[in-house]
Amino acid sequence: MKKTLALLLALLMILALTACGGSGNAEEPAAGSDTYTVGICQLAPHPALDQATQGFKDALTEALGDAVTFDEQNAGGEATNCTTIVDGFVANHVDLILANATPAVQAAASATADIPILGTAVTNYGVALELDTTEDKVLGGNVSGTSDLAPLDQQAAMIQELFPDAQNVGLLYCSAEPNSVYQIETIQGYLQEMGYTCTPYAFNDVNDLQAVTQTACDNSDVIYIPTDNTAANNTSTIADVVLPAKVPVVAGESGICQGCGVATLSISYYELGQITGQMAAQILTGAAKIEETAVGFDTTLDKLYNAANCEALGITVPEDYIPLEAE
Repeated sequence: MKKTLALLLALLMILALTACGGSGNAEEPAAGSDTYTVGICQLAPHPALDQATQGFKDALTEALGDAVTFDEQNAGGEATNCTTIVDGFVANHVDLILANATPAVQAAASATADIPILGTAVTNYGVALELDTTEDKVLGGNVSGTSDLAPLDQQAAMIQELFPDAQNVGLLYCSAEPNSVYQIETIQGYLQEMGYTCTPYAFNDVNDLQAVTQTACDNSDVIYIPTDNTAANNTSTIADVVLPAKVPVVAGESGICQGCGVATLSISYYELGQITGQMAAQILTGAAKIEETAVGFDTTLDKLYNAANCEALGITVPEDYIPLEAE
């Protein structure tokens, strides 16, 4: 009887262990149990960069769920603050850095050669990082990301479509931003081939923005502004000059157009962030290597227009233009 009871107890213990998965692997971590910390350095608070950051977070959270946490910081438009922020990320040994806008990428690349860095809302990585090439492709090292460069030849064609009778195009940009310099030099060639007279109007920072904008208005039939961070942060200053002067602005992206422009051929910054977030998920989980990851682009372009500014300036856009939503 005692032997029978002992055998029954032993059998019950074996069954209990089997039911609980006690097969010798109980102490092994579950698949996908790794956690990741991502540092986000955004240059400034404005719609385009905000949308890129949100798209990044949404895509990465969708891919990794609670396994990813974010240390999100904003430099308030000051490039020097980007350095302080990314230095903190390096000290805290984050797993990946999102650098939103060119100065953030520059600061991150200077701060670490080991932590993977993904940029977004960067026009040209070759120019930004002073590489031998200005082509956006596999950069090597610990930096990749997404580019917000819309086809500049198509943006020039938009100016021609909307203002075929214009003669003088003013090119307004911040001389301290290398990606803006690159865009201005590129689109100037396209516009000159179309027969326009182009004059660059460079401001150093916000302190001379109003005066330079006024000079551009005095000498231009239409103004073009590229994807320029300083301009994007100060669209109200530009609007206060160009709208009373009745000089239309064609912008390189939707945020500037929303603030002071009449039209833009723009990517979706939210979609750009989503693409970057998908890249981050691949890199964090080991499915891809940062040094082998090519720079990504949002290839969906929309012709957008600012209805209020167009009405104020008496401009009628073609039917295929989409109105910008009011902020």
